[in-house]
Amino acid sequence: MIKQNIVIDLPSGLQAKKAAEFVEKASSVDCNIFILKDEKTIEAKSIIGIMSAAIRFGEEITLVTDGCDEQSAIKVLASCL
Repeated sequence: MIKQNIVIDLPSGLQAKKAAEFVEKASSVDCNIFILKDEKTIEAKSIIGIMSAAIRFGEEITLVTDGCDEQSAIKVLASCL
């Protein structure tokens, strides 16, 4: 399991198009991926979960990966944020 704190650097946050791109990349790797925000755990492969989290510019989240591709997954997904 790998955890990485990330400050969102997307001007519009993780909304609409960027959220869809993030979920697509998360779905392409073979590991469990979660976002921790405000004591909530969000499944990173769920567009509804991502959109309902309302992740905005400047907010800090924790990205968690767990599984056989966890190291490559965290690098790829962190670069999207």
